[in-house]
Amino acid sequence: MKHLAPFEVLARYAPHQHTLNSLFETRARDDPARPFLIFEGTTWSWGDFAARAHRLAGALSARGVHPGDRVAIMAANSPAHLLLMFALARLRAIFVPVNPEFGISEAGYMFRHADVSAVICSDESLTVVREATKNLAPQPWLALTSGTAPDVLDFDALWRNESGAPLPQDPDARADDTFIILYTSGTTGFPKGVMHSQKNFVLAGERHIERVHLQPNDRALCVLPMFHNNALFNITASTVAAGACMVLARRFSASQFWRVVADESVTQVNVMAAVSTILARRPRSEYVPGHRLRVVNGSGFTQETLDVFKNEFHVPTIIEGLGMTEIPGAFSIPFGSPYKLACMGKLGRHPDHSRPWTEARIVDDAGHDVPAGEIGELLVRIPTLMQGYWRDAEQTEAAFRDGWFVTGDLVRCDAEGYYYHVGRKKDIIRRRGENISAAEVERVLCEHPAVAQAAALPVADDIGEEEIMAVCVSRPGMPLTASNLHNWCAARLAAFKVPRYVVFVERLPHTPTHKVAKHALKQDTAALRKRAVDLQSTQTATLSPTPLPLAGEGGR
Repeated sequence: MKHLAPFEVLARYAPHQHTLNSLFETRARDDPARPFLIFEGTTWSWGDFAARAHRLAGALSARGVHPGDRVAIMAANSPAHLLLMFALARLRAIFVPVNPEFGISEAGYMFRHADVSAVICSDESLTVVREATKNLAPQPWLALTSGTAPDVLDFDALWRNESGAPLPQDPDARADDTFIILYTSGTTGFPKGVMHSQKNFVLAGERHIERVHLQPNDRALCVLPMFHNNALFNITASTVAAGACMVLARRFSASQFWRVVADESVTQVNVMAAVSTILARRPRSEYVPGHRLRVVNGSGFTQETLDVFKNEFHVPTIIEGLGMTEIPGAFSIPFGSPYKLACMGKLGRHPDHSRPWTEARIVDDAGHDVPAGEIGELLVRIPTLMQGYWRDAEQTEAAFRDGWFVTGDLVRCDAEGYYYHVGRKKDIIRRRGENISAAEVERVLCEHPAVAQAAALPVADDIGEEEIMAVCVSRPGMPLTASNLHNWCAARLAAFKVPRYVVFVERLPHTPTHKVAKHALKQDTAALRKRAVDLQSTQTATLSPTPLPLAGEGGR
């Protein structure tokens, strides 16, 4: 097959109604027997997947899932995510993916806030899910993607629809139906539920075809977690929109990455900074020459990782861009354009260039547009803009200014129209691909009886992202050690949110309104880090090193 332009890819298929299942059906008709999903050696065809998702929708309806209901999934990547997603979309219900590394309080907050009617989970997550849902009323029913447990349904039995439950009369899904709630950290310390419609998901998939020139015969590898917008809005949605095939990994494994790429004839993959850096530094004995990988799409590439992927791994095309959970597909380096290091790219485009896509402004504190080359706050309008934050009208209103989404990011734009990320106004720490609310970490630190005040700061790590440093003031007469504080946080936060560095100070700087002056602390980060205890390298009887959620085998 000749290489198709992005619009030619979309033009191969019949028009759809901007819903997930109408998009899927127009692609499945082309050849139902061709592979759609490959997972751990098992291949599902387009026709087979459609039949399973259809049966699952009937079983979920029989279990009482109605339009607008929220159903969560808390598990490592598996076909269950995709089946549940499409079944819920058919029923006009809402998909709520949750990080399987979350603890009881974090998962409980999301289950409670979303008011979920059911939770699909793995056997590894079952204990947390039971505890996190035990006080909810009404009690959500549970189903397991692996293993068995008393009083818990078997998810495989659900999609097989062994009860024979029929699909309800045409549920008539609509493009503007809320389809997904993705939780993202905010500066308040409490996660916000970003709502997206079915149309947003479909359009984001079409947009990604323009970004990476995805072809119908491509095989796109997903090593990113299925509770992230990248795995969902980029990889999953674009695979469906292009009529391509998705190779799904349970989780990222650096030692197996090239073997999977070669064995499954992978042609495209999405990564983030930690993944590309880990791969670049792995033993070259793991690399498999002769692969078909032609496009690596991601963010946070360095000169080191760019050189390795281009010159040693022989990947011809590297694409970088930016797309927040609230505005998927907003920016990227145009396909075929010269690569610019540490660049967000240009304004995104849909394959149909006549359709409006990203609009952006860079403004000063007074809301006035700044000249090219100057730094300001990024405002965006885009067709995939979120519907709002779930049950949070105040935060939703605060996120917009005169119809523009306020990103909270500081950027600049050069004379050629390329955008560069400078910093964040929002107090977010980016660690191993996760957006972590500094306020959430600080709240847990300050709950310790021996902590008087605390600030969580980002410090640069050695693989292109950030680590967390806790700067703490102890209460007089109450002894406190770094390892004690680590154990306190580890019991209350997911592992990737636990500070790596802890430093004790006599006092913290404050603003005139008595808030911690973080800007002053950040100016002294290097000096503070020299005094800090590095909990990752410390080995004591009472301290367990903080695991890295994306390292997997790559961390060895």
